[in-house]
Amino acid sequence: MPETLASSPAVVPLTIRMHAADNVAIVANVGGLPAGTALPGTAVVLRERVPQGHKVALVDLARGAPVLRYGVPIGHALDDIPAGSWVNERLLQMPEPRGLEDLPMATVQPEPLPPLEGYTFEGYRNADGSVGTRNILAITQTVQCVAGVTDFAVQRIKAELLPRYPNVDDVVALEHGYGCGVAIDAPDAAIPIRTLRHISLNPNFGGEVMVVSLGCEKLQPERLFPADAIPIQNARGSGAGDLDTVCLQDDAHVGFMSMVESILRQAEEHLKRLDARRRVTVPASELVVGVQCGGSDAFSGVTANPAVGFCTDLLVRAGASVMFSETTEVRDGIAQLTARATTPEVAQAMVREMAWYDAYLKRGSVDRSANTTPGNKKGGLSNIVEKAMGSIVKSGSAPISNVLSPGEKLKAKGLTYAATPASDFICGTLQLAAGMNLHVFTTGRGTPYGLAPVPVIKVATRSELARRWHDLMDLNAGTIADGTASIEDVGWALFHLMLDVASGRQKTWAERWKLHNALVLFNPAPVT
Repeated sequence: MPETLASSPAVVPLTIRMHAADNVAIVANVGGLPAGTALPGTAVVLRERVPQGHKVALVDLARGAPVLRYGVPIGHALDDIPAGSWVNERLLQMPEPRGLEDLPMATVQPEPLPPLEGYTFEGYRNADGSVGTRNILAITQTVQCVAGVTDFAVQRIKAELLPRYPNVDDVVALEHGYGCGVAIDAPDAAIPIRTLRHISLNPNFGGEVMVVSLGCEKLQPERLFPADAIPIQNARGSGAGDLDTVCLQDDAHVGFMSMVESILRQAEEHLKRLDARRRVTVPASELVVGVQCGGSDAFSGVTANPAVGFCTDLLVRAGASVMFSETTEVRDGIAQLTARATTPEVAQAMVREMAWYDAYLKRGSVDRSANTTPGNKKGGLSNIVEKAMGSIVKSGSAPISNVLSPGEKLKAKGLTYAATPASDFICGTLQLAAGMNLHVFTTGRGTPYGLAPVPVIKVATRSELARRWHDLMDLNAGTIADGTASIEDVGWALFHLMLDVASGRQKTWAERWKLHNALVLFNPAPVT
């Protein structure tokens, strides 16, 4: 069993190489390794201190030579790099992006994995057949202008009404920055509008739709929710297709408290119906899981993301739905993705989404390299190519059977590529719109990220992070690098944790602390 710098009195140097062809390895020891350290089993001696998670050259690299990690070139040496050197972003020229032509289309047809049967969780069955993992009243807002009033009302609902309805988990306001001051008829305005509509219909909200509107905004309630988009009776009981809306500019409202009392009256009608719901046993196939990474480091692609990928395969075998996303973080692996598509049409849909995003970045005079953050680089990720290779493994090995454009609602089982920006907040918002009822978020640098509408299970890539952030991380995948657990062990642990969290038997740390990030709608349309 390998030891780390933190646990071994003798300090056994530990490095990790991901592929036999790799000519670099990452240092796994907490605190890194000093100059002069001899790497066991090699003739390499460190020429300088190499921080934890950062790469060391295993051979002499000539100027222009490819630097290989995960068996692929993550860059080319800008100058000669002697063996034992610290290989960081300053020494690398990033490769050009893979073109979107002549890609392998549905060429990998693996043997089907055996079904995984007999696993269940306790969830809330909805009228449309979907299943919630929580029982929450959501109050949709058409425009940012009403956010203050709605928040005031929600605080009163939680204090005065929610205690009367013990079977309701929470009340959340779907606050956002959209709704007016925008080019509402621009083609790309469809993205934020359908995103907000579909979030309001998330399975964790039980089919109860309640809206607070200002009255003069561009995004009118009827535009947000056309009659055929309302699946349930509203609080006035007038039937499906009628939207329960509190409009603050209505003449009936005289003063601020009149608006607030109106919101409370309508909310109580929804709370009564939600409180009548009970958890029932449902198969694991009813899980709709979004996987994402943020605050990534070099261990993300070594520990947490491979474990999530193993769990992704378990979920697909169980008949569940899994979404992976973050377009700029998988763009450099497009050939891997199109090859894994179930059909050429699915592969072409992925190409379509990548091409759209390439054009979107070009309009902003940036490219995919803008993705990598200072924290990513401090954690050992030199560029977006290296980051992408570690990110993509969250998708596991199952065939990719479906593709979603931003803001679309998921209607298929299996593994889905849901096109989103890599921004944590926007990606999570779009996966909510797609219908996820459980979220998995891996991190190496650490983040207190959470979402009010769904439980967020956070997986640490390093044991040191799990130790320091013991009351923020839900699972430690750093045990893989420590040598105390395998990828399969952690993947199974995550699978069982998902069932417990989905059933309400266990709360995530973000739920316990009520750490909730704001919803951020992706709006590529012009702001006026």
